[in-house]
Amino acid sequence: MRTYLAFLFGSAGLLAQQFHTGTFHGRRAYVLENDRIRIAALRGGGHIAEIRFKAGDSRMTVNPMRVPHYQTIEPYEYDPARHDALYGANPHRWLSSGYMGHLLCFPVFGPPSSESEIRNGLGNHGEAPIVEWTEVGKPEIGAQAVKFRYAADLGKTQFRVERTLTLDRSEQVLYVEEWVENLALYDRPINWVQHATFGPPFIAPGKATLDMSGGKGQVAGGVPASSSLKPNSMLAWPEGVGREGSKVSLRPFQPVAHAGTYFAVLMDQGRKANYFTMYNPDFKVLIGYLFETAACPWIGDWQENEREKSLPWSGKVVARGLEFGSTPFAEGLKKSVERGSMFGVPTFRWIGGRQRLKMTYVIFLAEIPDGFAGVADVATPGGQIVISERGTNRRISLPAKSINLIGEDSR
Repeated sequence: MRTYLAFLFGSAGLLAQQFHTGTFHGRRAYVLENDRIRIAALRGGGHIAEIRFKAGDSRMTVNPMRVPHYQTIEPYEYDPARHDALYGANPHRWLSSGYMGHLLCFPVFGPPSSESEIRNGLGNHGEAPIVEWTEVGKPEIGAQAVKFRYAADLGKTQFRVERTLTLDRSEQVLYVEEWVENLALYDRPINWVQHATFGPPFIAPGKATLDMSGGKGQVAGGVPASSSLKPNSMLAWPEGVGREGSKVSLRPFQPVAHAGTYFAVLMDQGRKANYFTMYNPDFKVLIGYLFETAACPWIGDWQENEREKSLPWSGKVVARGLEFGSTPFAEGLKKSVERGSMFGVPTFRWIGGRQRLKMTYVIFLAEIPDGFAGVADVATPGGQIVISERGTNRRISLPAKSINLIGEDSR
């Protein structure tokens, strides 16, 4: 295990920021830490599998990210002869074998578009989340921050993806810069979606609560008997239509047993940066994301409450995924292109031949008090992230010196 350390003395005592390679739930991991939080990103698929406070009781140090109930593997080592019996034989098996926490869906969001793609080893959510992500150069350990870059070549789809993770020595904010590069000579359409997936114990039906700067949206189609919301119904955040036709709040994880849902929401197009936050009143932690509106006009809310019976989920998965990016529904690249737009906003994105595109977003943690009522707004004035509580005058302010990475929003 290689470890890089920088030790700094200040009024708060000894501060340590570091980077090291190790393991997380049996998987190869790249770990960034300061004295406040710890982040683990996986070599297999690049997933951000852990982001949590380091100190406090279990109500503070819980990892909000989804860690499957079954043992995962490095997805780039998948062997059908050995692993299909564990992870199934459908196009989701490569992803399921290594899926943990936040994953990049690229260049596809949703299933493959044809049987030929499946035969060629292309599965759900594209190639990026199932290949090996390796270090690019050495991590930068400076007086103020630790910065780590990792990347992957997508040999089957002819793309390259890169990501830089930056953690300041005194912040509980992770800055993410991400690039995708078209290695082909011709322009082509893409789906580019961040899939932030949260799981137990942080996620629980009726308790895990979402707030965001969203507007109008639509529930995906599906089988009504297994859906907790009315399929294909329209919504206006934060209110939707339940499976029986009555109005329901969309903020809590829908409590219907052995059911699930997916709905897409158009983010506030008047903001430079939009947000979502998630908390559970049984814990003292709120996790939030801020992201560029131009790159991420859409967000999807996927909820799974022990509905899916196929391997390896086996009716045991409870998860809530917030999926923000270029595309509203996980319907695959071909269908998103055929859809074209929704509410007048494109449902896919173009990348030019040999073009390189960039996206930036941040992930933050905040301590919340007992009885917290939820988030009314998240703003970024003067190098801070300011969280306003619903129905009160309370504010939670987090230092975030590099928040201009995603564009200053002074509200």
